Amino acid sequence: MDRRQFIRVAGGGVILAAGAAATGCSAAMPAEAIAPWQGPPAQADLRRWILGYAILAPHSHNLQSWLVDLSVPDQIVLRCDLQRLLPETDPYSRQIMMSHGTFIELLDIAARERGQRTEVTLFPEGAFGPDKPDTRPVASIRLVADAAVPKDPLFAQILKRHTNRAAYDPARAVPASAWQAMAEAVKPHPLRFGFAGPDQPDLMAQQRAVAAEAWRIEMVTPRTIMESYKVLRVGPEEVARHRDGLTLLDPTVVWMARLGLFDRSRAPGPDDYATTSQIKDFGKKLESTPGFLWMVSEANDRVTQVNAGRAYVRVQLAGTAQGVVMQPLQQALQEYPEQAAVHAQIRRLLGVAAPAQTVQMWARVGFAPSAGPAPRRGVDAHIVRT
Repeated sequence: MDRRQFIRVAGGGVILAAGAAATGCSAAMPAEAIAPWQGPPAQADLRRWILGYAILAPHSHNLQSWLVDLSVPDQIVLRCDLQRLLPETDPYSRQIMMSHGTFIELLDIAARERGQRTEVTLFPEGAFGPDKPDTRPVASIRLVADAAVPKDPLFAQILKRHTNRAAYDPARAVPASAWQAMAEAVKPHPLRFGFAGPDQPDLMAQQRAVAAEAWRIEMVTPRTIMESYKVLRVGPEEVARHRDGLTLLDPTVVWMARLGLFDRSRAPGPDDYATTSQIKDFGKKLESTPGFLWMVSEANDRVTQVNAGRAYVRVQLAGTAQGVVMQPLQQALQEYPEQAAVHAQIRRLLGVAAPAQTVQMWARVGFAPSAGPAPRRGVDAHIVRT
């Protein structure tokens, strides 16, 4: 659920780094790309109305790998779009499964708002193997009218929830009431929720160091950078055309791209300014961070991964209600060889000892000005025609 910024002029040695526009906050964001954040029209078909909220869920690299089949009345069958995976940085699709969990949770919250109880059956035709997803459903969701189903107060936060990748206010600690609200949000799922703040300076420093090293590794590993390049949308036209992926709207870079001077065909070198400046910039963001949170599961099967995603989006919605923003730090949790050492480090820091136990989420948390919404493809793009 990361937005990277990589700029390099083709063939020349002149390097630029993207500015604030690469965070998705630029005023140049095309209106049609973020129109779904206005919410679905009130007169929409019930399932389409519910899906209008579900598609606003956070997703790794903003890939939006959700496919839904509406061929059976009162039912939504969710599948994974196998063309929208991250084989380099998420080789076992753990993060993809979490992203399907975030979708299911927002779907459930929205259904409750319309007096619908969801009967969710995960992997009705059997769970995927440990290596990768396949064409079988992730979930079958039956909607049942139920006047007694309670509405979820987190519904009010769905349209406000945005991942914030900016620098945070280092002088403003996350209050105990906000941590408590986020911990309460996890309780429907069997995950251990933990957090650290300014009163634990050693743990904070160690976590910053691990996050910085994990980011550096991903930046200097060509195949992982290129995975981001492939879904990097430069300029309003590309953003409007794709409405997914990683958004870069810096006017200088857009101009360069139009002139054919922005090369996305190969990764910058480890010593290029495009690499070193981003490592330095992310380090500053980590230094500004007043808190970290994490969620640990006892297992790492596909059902656990999906439910971890459901728990995470609840945490983010609860944080949004408290004015708190967050950004996942998935690099150290990723399971490709170059990250093995930092992966082991973060497990030790967070007290994860048993082999089956898994850090499903680790995020920086704090206060910052509101971030703009990320592009969304709209409900129609996710419906499978049968």
